[in-house]
Amino acid sequence: MAKLLTKSNYLLGLQCPKLLWVTKNDKQRLPEHDEITLKKFSDGHILGELATKVFPEGQDIPDDNFMENLRNTKKLISKRIPLFEPAFMIDSLYSRADVLVPVGEDEWDIVEVKSATRVKETNLHDVAFQKYVYEKAGLKIRKCFLMHINNQYVRDGEIEPSELFVQTEISEKVEEFSEGLEFRIEEMSKIINSREEPNCKIGFNCSNPYDCPIKDECWKDVPEDSVFDFYRMLKKKTFELYDSGIVKLNDVPENVKLNDKQQIQRRLAFDGGKHINKLQVKNFLESLKYPVYYLDFETINPAIPKFDGMRPYQRIPFQFSLHVQEEESGELRHVSFLAEGMSDPRPKFMQSLKDNLGEKGSILVYNQGFEKGVMNECSGALPEFREWYDENIFTRIKDLWDVFKDFSYYDPKQEGSTSIKYVLPVLSDLSYDKMDIKDGALASLKYERMTYGDVEEAERLKARRALERYCELDTLAEVEIIKGLKNKIK
Repeated sequence: MAKLLTKSNYLLGLQCPKLLWVTKNDKQRLPEHDEITLKKFSDGHILGELATKVFPEGQDIPDDNFMENLRNTKKLISKRIPLFEPAFMIDSLYSRADVLVPVGEDEWDIVEVKSATRVKETNLHDVAFQKYVYEKAGLKIRKCFLMHINNQYVRDGEIEPSELFVQTEISEKVEEFSEGLEFRIEEMSKIINSREEPNCKIGFNCSNPYDCPIKDECWKDVPEDSVFDFYRMLKKKTFELYDSGIVKLNDVPENVKLNDKQQIQRRLAFDGGKHINKLQVKNFLESLKYPVYYLDFETINPAIPKFDGMRPYQRIPFQFSLHVQEEESGELRHVSFLAEGMSDPRPKFMQSLKDNLGEKGSILVYNQGFEKGVMNECSGALPEFREWYDENIFTRIKDLWDVFKDFSYYDPKQEGSTSIKYVLPVLSDLSYDKMDIKDGALASLKYERMTYGDVEEAERLKARRALERYCELDTLAEVEIIKGLKNKIK
């Protein structure tokens, strides 16, 4: 019996034939979803539920039972009401719609719900597959729409689904993306029903449109110090080098055009050692004015605004860590803020910053665009902090990232990255490896879960401790990096 090709399978097949085959024939090779991915699935379900409120006359078709869903869809089609999650299966093809909306006497509109704020190419492939299956099953499709988040929506009281979402017609684009679809379906059907796994080389598709779950398996033969470590080199160029047999940095011939930073990487691959422009590093360090405030934020940016005056995906800071050093090589004082309760954390967050940042001295951050952007947005929402931020804080901020993105310092162990997670281990003994929370995305997830989720008190307290340790390490990392740089220029 031929295996079923679903719309999710179809999208996988567009990305990589091997991924499609593994998903259908050797699923145990796929890693389990991590917490962040599961949270995305959960958020998507919540948004889908909210989107149904735009169609008050609609009816949901539960998906608990595969065959029952198909039978209920057939029964309800004749009612000519909006249907949520209807399913169709025809000729070993299967697809479910987010919403099917009846139009006139016998036509239907497809409404696909997405959490993005714009139409993406993968959405067009998704809807093109749906339309093909539904029409093959006997439906007349009039138009296709993508219902996505309206990033101009501002919450004022209860969420208004009809304002939170905007519907963009994509009918013409769907027709364009339907060209060659039948051939692609035939090829994918052959792949999933074959006993032989496709042999695919690595390429753009390994991370486009999503990171492939079996990428590590396919990239296992890529050596250290490969051309993929080149700093900000276009992917097209790195794959051209790799496919031509130029695999390692020290394989790159002199006639290959490289920018200044990439030339440094290539030279270090031959000569070993590290690159340091002592004058540039010295000038940066001397530009710091004491007391120095080492600062880092954590934020959430939910699709559904949580507070009045908030837009979708607006950054809401809930935590900061601050190490204060009154004089060079002086003792450190640590200040920690982590919001309590379910109310808007911004007023207390900003007030605590104002109470602790003093009136003089450098405020050191890593990637100033983030901290400046968050404080600027908070000052817009809370005008009482506008003058303080503009006149006292903005001009005092110094960006430690400048040293590394400008390659004033570079160690090959950074693997082409200037992220603080890669810089820290080459200048100190500190590491994020043993932390319960290792990155900002997981920090946001933990905060949202412990604040707005149904969790036991013990779990909430554990999450708070982990959040405070993680954010504290971010600013302690800045302290250690400064210390390491000073040692390098002695």
